Amino acid sequence: MSEELILKTIEDVLIAAYKRSFGHDENAVVRFSEDNNQVSIYAKKKIVDADNHYDPTTEIELEEARELNPDAEINDEILIEVDPKEFDRGSVQIAKQKANQSIRDIQKDTLYAEFIEKIGEVVVGYYQREKNGTIFVDLGKVEGKLLKKFQSPREEFPVGDRIKSLIVEVKKDKNGLDVILSRTHTDFVRAIFEVEVPEIYDKVVEIHKIVREPGYRTKLAVYSNRDDVDPVGACVGLKGVRILAVIKELEGEKIDILKYEPDPRKFIKNALSPAEVRDVIILDEAKHQALAVVSESQLSLAIGKQGLNVRLANRLVDWNIDVKTDAQFEEMDIAAESRRKVDELFDDGYGQEYTLVSQLPGVEPAVAALLLEHNKDFIEDFLALSDEELLEIGLSAEQQAALKSIIEEHIEIVEEEYSEDTETEAEGDFGEAPEDAGEAEEYECPECGSKITIDMTSCPNCGIGLSFEYEDDNQ
Repeated sequence: MSEELILKTIEDVLIAAYKRSFGHDENAVVRFSEDNNQVSIYAKKKIVDADNHYDPTTEIELEEARELNPDAEINDEILIEVDPKEFDRGSVQIAKQKANQSIRDIQKDTLYAEFIEKIGEVVVGYYQREKNGTIFVDLGKVEGKLLKKFQSPREEFPVGDRIKSLIVEVKKDKNGLDVILSRTHTDFVRAIFEVEVPEIYDKVVEIHKIVREPGYRTKLAVYSNRDDVDPVGACVGLKGVRILAVIKELEGEKIDILKYEPDPRKFIKNALSPAEVRDVIILDEAKHQALAVVSESQLSLAIGKQGLNVRLANRLVDWNIDVKTDAQFEEMDIAAESRRKVDELFDDGYGQEYTLVSQLPGVEPAVAALLLEHNKDFIEDFLALSDEELLEIGLSAEQQAALKSIIEEHIEIVEEEYSEDTETEAEGDFGEAPEDAGEAEEYECPECGSKITIDMTSCPNCGIGLSFEYEDDNQ
């Protein structure tokens, strides 16, 4: 407690006693000596004329005032010292209670200021007692509370046992200071690794994310800021000495340390460890949906007991992962677009085919959105438009040139050559019949190509049987 707080407490105590004795404290004044070894309390009173009625608790007659100060005048104020010995027993008791309360408040405020700065830090205390599932931990100056919901289900502590925990909340109430502790928080695991792994403390190796099912399994994604430092190896330590120390502190909880990868496919593969994943297929990048393909022997390991492993992997990578075996994957009815993406994945990125402008790399989102709005998102539809038509839908000349350049870079455009024979044949197939055509329409035999008519039941050249079917144009 600082000297200023002690002096303020003494001042409040004397004023409380004065108020108890005289009914008010508006005119009470407390003065300390220069060395703060002496304290006095005064009553400030106004000097009034003796002929008028006056309040002796706040006013004093001129004649009486001049006995204390010969220079006193009407309406002046004078300080009259009050002897604390004159306070009655009730006033002294009130002062004592005020002193005790003030000291408790000062201690509470001081401890609050100290422990509020320790939120997120690991502290060591000793098991004191247990009540309704809450363990009270002696932290020296205060008593911490390890609530039931912040206790690992596998841990049990005997009375007097040493407990390491994380400070997660500090608050004041009428009963004192509440320091809430936790052993289930992910930051508790982070803090332990910072103690056991110097590379993490020095920021050479950094923790990307931690997910945890307290008492059962923790997954830790790490990466290194230096090429010559293996992040996973640094956390495991020589012969596993570092990770064993963490596991011991967590009472045998399983810990998976894996390398963080910016590529979601690689990260998902790592996240499903200890299972070996053959392939990861992105089903919907926008919705973060992926498919992990594993061998039959790795399926139960990838999913984990009661789905724990894949559930933690989902939280770690922030993707919805569906785990399938090779046989299950072959039986799945994946949409054509998803199958195309699978083929691209197995082709290692070579020979990728694009059908939509929005799929092309480097296309401005605003340009893709504009084409989609006018139903011109297909590359073929875009190429069919003239420059004037593109200007009409809102694409500037610069945007047109940039988009055409991207298409030329990634798309191989094949122009078909049409001959007169082709045009004539096309007109015969889809156009109107020539004026000089006979009553019987001529067709080609599907087997040999000879000319046939609708009244034939077999080809006169190859002898194959013929059957003609008609389609209703209205259907």
